[in-house]
Amino acid sequence: MKIQPPLRDLPEWNALETHAAVVRPLHLRELFARDPRRGERFAAEAAGVYLDYSKNRVTEETLRLLVALAEARGLRARIEAMFRGEAVNTTEQRAALHVALRAERGEKIAVDGAEVVGEVHAVLDRMAAFARRVRAGEWTGSTGRPVRRVLNIGIGGSDLGPAMAYRALRHYARRDLQFRFVSNVDGTDFTEAVRDLDPAETLCIVCSKTFTTLETMRNARSARAWVAGALGEDAVARHFVAVSTNAAEVKRFGIDEANMFGFWEWVGGRYSMESAIGLSTMIAIGPERFHELLGGSRAMDRHFRSAPFERNLPVLLGLLAVWYNNFFGAATQAVLPYDQYLERFPAYLQQLAMESNGKGVTHGGARVEIDTCPVYWGEPGTNGQHSFFQLLHQGTRMVPCDFIGFCRSLNPLGDQHDLLMANFFAQTEALAFGKTLEEVRAEGVPERLAPHKVFEGNRPSNTLLLDRLTPAALGALVALYEHSIFTQGVLWDINPFDQWGVELGKVLAGRIAPELEGTARPEHDSSTNALIRRYRERK
Repeated sequence: MKIQPPLRDLPEWNALETHAAVVRPLHLRELFARDPRRGERFAAEAAGVYLDYSKNRVTEETLRLLVALAEARGLRARIEAMFRGEAVNTTEQRAALHVALRAERGEKIAVDGAEVVGEVHAVLDRMAAFARRVRAGEWTGSTGRPVRRVLNIGIGGSDLGPAMAYRALRHYARRDLQFRFVSNVDGTDFTEAVRDLDPAETLCIVCSKTFTTLETMRNARSARAWVAGALGEDAVARHFVAVSTNAAEVKRFGIDEANMFGFWEWVGGRYSMESAIGLSTMIAIGPERFHELLGGSRAMDRHFRSAPFERNLPVLLGLLAVWYNNFFGAATQAVLPYDQYLERFPAYLQQLAMESNGKGVTHGGARVEIDTCPVYWGEPGTNGQHSFFQLLHQGTRMVPCDFIGFCRSLNPLGDQHDLLMANFFAQTEALAFGKTLEEVRAEGVPERLAPHKVFEGNRPSNTLLLDRLTPAALGALVALYEHSIFTQGVLWDINPFDQWGVELGKVLAGRIAPELEGTARPEHDSSTNALIRRYRERK
C-alpha cells in the first residue's frame, strides 16, 4: 500500500482549515434563511434509508472540499480494494471482506486466489438447516426434549452483534424460544443468565474464532459444568455447538465437529454478525428473515461502492464525522435511535467505531498528528431526553447527533408512535435553531430566568428516517455505519481492521491472575502492587 503524506501536508486539508474559519461563525438559522429549500437539497436516499443532513454546519462548499479530500486520499481505490478482497488489513496482511458475507449466491470474490462466496453460502445453508431443526423441535437434548432456550456465549463482536440483532429483530423472533447472551467473565453474568433455565432444553452456542478466548472459554466451561452436572458428561454433545475455526479445540471441548460452524480469517469480530456468529439470530428469526438482513446490507454495499461521493450515504456520514472531529473539536458522537428495539445499537456502534478507528498510528507506522475516532455513545429516545439531552441542548460541548427513526411502528398503540416521532422531529429542530433571548423575553419570562431558558442552537444532527424496522432495514443500517467508519479510517490513514489495543491488558491480566490466587510477590508499579495485596487480604 502506498504511504500517504500527513493530512496537514495536503492542500485539500489546508483548504478545509481555511474554510472552517469561515463556517464556524455561521448559524444554522442563517443557513436555512439563505436557502428555503435547504432541507430538501441536503438529503440523500439509498437502500431504504433517507438521510437528511441539512441540519449540519456545512455549506455546499464544505461538501465540495470534503469530497476533494476523500478523492485526494484515494477513497474510491480503497473501497475497490476492500471489495476485491485485497489485504486492506495491512498490519495482519488480511482481507477485510465482511461484504462477502452478504454477497449473492454466484457472485465471484476471491481471497488469495480462492473464491469465497461459495464457501459463505455453504455455511449459510448449514446454518439454515440447523436453525430449521431447532425451530421445528427436531433438534433435541440428551433427554429427548426439544430445545426451547438458546445461550449464546461470546465476547466483543461475538456477543454485541448477535445480542444487538436479537433485540433489534425480536418482533420477528419465535416467542416460544428464549435467548440469553453471556459475555462478561464476571460470574454474575453467567449465573443470572442460567438461573431460571433448564439444562435439558438449553442449547449453548460457543462463539470464538480460536476457541481459546479467555472470557468466552471460561464461560463455556462453566456452561459445560452446568449441563454435565445436571445431565451427565455424555449430554455435552447434544447441548453445545460451536462457531469457530479451530476444529481441534472444539473437539477437545466435547463438541462434535459436525456441529461446528466455521468462518474465516478475513472476518473481523466486530464485522461478523452476518457470519456464523449470527447463528442465534437465524434461529430466532428464521433463515428467510436472516437472508432479508443480508439483503439490506448488500443493498447498502452496492450503493457505497457505486454512488458518487456527494450522494453516497456512508461517505457523507464519514466526511461529516471528520469535519466535526477535526475542525470543530467534537470529541463524541451521539447515536439516538427512536425505537426501543434498537436499545443495543449504540453499544454495538461503540465497538464498531472505537475498536476500528481508535488508533494513533498510520498504515506506515507514523504517529497520527490529528485526532482520530470520536467516542460513540447513546440511548433510545425518548429516555435520553430525560437523561443527557440537557447537555446536548445547553451544555458547553458540541455533540453531533445521529437520530434514527421509523415512519411506521411495529407495535402501534393508540397515538404513541406519533408522540414518539413528534419528539424525534422536535429534538433535531430544537438543537438546530434553539431559542433566542429575544424570543424568551417575548414569552414573558422574568428577566432573572431569561438567560437560563435560552437555547443557542447551532447543534448539528443527521436524521436517518426509514419506513419500518425490518431485518433489511437493520442490515442497511449496519452496513451504513461499517462503511462510514471505513471512510473515516481512509481519511485518517489508519487501519480500521486490527485491534492491537486490546492485547496489552490481556497479557498483564495473565500475569496478575496467579498473583491473586497464590502468595507470589506482585512485581508491578507501587499502585498495582498495593491494590493486589489489599485484594488478597480481603477476598
